[in-house]
Amino acid sequence: MQHWLGKKVCVLGLGRSGKAAINLLLDKKARVIAIDDSQDCLSEEEIKSFEERGVTILLGLSRPFPAGRLDLSVVSPGIAHNHPFVEGLIARRIPVWSELELGWREMLCPSIAVSGTNGKTTVTSWIEKILLDNGRRTMTAGNIGTPLCEVVAQSSGLNFMALEVSSFQLEQVEDFRPEVALLLNVAEDHLDRHFSMDNYLRIKARLFENQRSDDYAIIQWEARQRLKQIEVSVAANTLTFSESEKTADLYLDENLIKSRLPGWPSTVLDLNRCNLKGSHNAANLMATLLAGRVLKLPFEEMIATATELQSGAHRCEFVAEWNGVEFYNDSKATNIHALSSALRSMPSNKGEKRNIWLIAGGQNKAMDFGCVTQELSLRVKGAYLIGQTAREMRSVWRSFVTCNLADNMIEAVSEAGRNAVPGDVVLLSPACASFDMFDSYQHRGDLFRTAVRQWMNTISGD
Repeated sequence: MQHWLGKKVCVLGLGRSGKAAINLLLDKKARVIAIDDSQDCLSEEEIKSFEERGVTILLGLSRPFPAGRLDLSVVSPGIAHNHPFVEGLIARRIPVWSELELGWREMLCPSIAVSGTNGKTTVTSWIEKILLDNGRRTMTAGNIGTPLCEVVAQSSGLNFMALEVSSFQLEQVEDFRPEVALLLNVAEDHLDRHFSMDNYLRIKARLFENQRSDDYAIIQWEARQRLKQIEVSVAANTLTFSESEKTADLYLDENLIKSRLPGWPSTVLDLNRCNLKGSHNAANLMATLLAGRVLKLPFEEMIATATELQSGAHRCEFVAEWNGVEFYNDSKATNIHALSSALRSMPSNKGEKRNIWLIAGGQNKAMDFGCVTQELSLRVKGAYLIGQTAREMRSVWRSFVTCNLADNMIEAVSEAGRNAVPGDVVLLSPACASFDMFDSYQHRGDLFRTAVRQWMNTISGD
């Protein structure tokens, strides 16, 4: 833990993470300057409350960055490392921490950190459940929705804190060292911010850079090979898992999770006993089980919990069935890798795999939409494209699948539903961020559910 009395700290970005950092610093008697590009990031009540507690607030790009001594700066995940204010701080040799780093330094329990392109929220939640089911006191924080700084005061009563960690949060860590770190997968994402896959992978690998030989790293086998290719070493005890590679410690063999680990049976679990669909969820489950192993949870109790696990909302979530047509909400699919996983996991129609009507599109993150054309040609009957990337997607995909532009979610759902026949699937799996048309991926998924209900009511004449 740090000594903050009298320290002068600026906080950049005043969303939920920034506000949590401010409150933590104020509790520790630091002097805080709060800065945001937007004039509208705080309500009048919030501004008044912070100012009454001694916070200096600077809003809007026109405000000059404060001169004079600063002991530290804390940046929210939405603030990129090449933001002019961050570059200015670095030039002045002022330490720049992420909100994650600040919260971690004040924690009073061991941490489990989960990162990867896809599956972070699912695995973080599942680890919390297997711990709770085995009598361990734990909670989740981080990118899962609750900033670590917001709940760090509760950590003294916990056995573990399970953290979902994004690449944005890892950009500005310094001493961050989780006792158990998981890297689930690495696929093309956020290249508008990280510029190259090697940069993205190196930032993800910061999960492990401060770990020691008595810590644990749980890494997808394929991601481990990529780390080796860019000469990233991992000091911690390392366990691997894979959907296909049989030299991994846990691997998928048809519908069985198999083990090469001492003390575990060769067949760990038959996935037919579970409520999960898709090899991506098998990978998520393997990562969760390995976390339970290094945390010394009883094997049989973990397997009992594993059979009860389910994917969360907006993750290949079954919404409704109408006259033999199933509707699935995969709004959390904000990149091509997630879309590919969703297409593979959808049910086929009496052996006919090409039975999906896809709704996709949104805000681009500099991704290559051509990476998914093979899956599209195998699984998708037609696509309805929305948002900022709709025309770009159509230009790349039109040789592989019939593509239609839709003005909004209601139109896309209505047209897909109208064309679907019994045995078909209508799938929202955008492969893009949501912020061109929606407040969040949750908002997008909620509107998909609403559009499905409205379409069903219209068709039934209600």
